[in-house]
Amino acid sequence: MRATWKPHEKHGRLTMKSDLPDSVFAFPKKRKEPLTDAKHVRNAIARLDQVTDATDDERELAFANIKKAAKHYDVDLSETSWKDVGAHPQAHRKANAAKGASTRKRTGVAKTAARKAAATKKRTGVAKKAAKKAAATRKRRKKA
Repeated sequence: MRATWKPHEKHGRLTMKSDLPDSVFAFPKKRKEPLTDAKHVRNAIARLDQVTDATDDERELAFANIKKAAKHYDVDLSETSWKDVGAHPQAHRKANAAKGASTRKRTGVAKTAARKAAATKKRTGVAKKAAKKAAATRKRRKKA
C-alpha cells in the first residue's frame, strides 16, 4: 500500500491537534497517531495494535505511513508488516475496563487506596512536633 504521510513543515508551537493536516497521521481518515517527530513515530508503532476501530486496509496504510515517517526521522523499525506489531487489537477493552472498575468498587480497593493516601498526608514524628511548635508560637503571638 502506498503511504500518504508527508512531513509537517509548519514551524512554531501548535496549539491544537486540529492544527495538523491529515497527511501527518498514521490513520489519516481517523486522525489518529500523529507522526510529527521521532518520539511520536515510536509511540505510534507501539500503539498500532491498540486502535480498535480500524480495518486491515487501514492498518496496512498506517504501517506504511509509520514506516515512511520512521525513515524520515531515522527511527529503526524491526517490524516488516503491521501483523508483526504487538498483540492483536483489543476488541473488548472498554468492557474489560468497566468490569475492572466495578470489581475495585465492590471489593473496596479504591477505598483502601484513598485511606492510604490520606494516611500519608498525616504528620508523624518530627513533622508533627514542628507543627505543634508552630501552633504554640502562633498562639503566644496572638495573646501578646
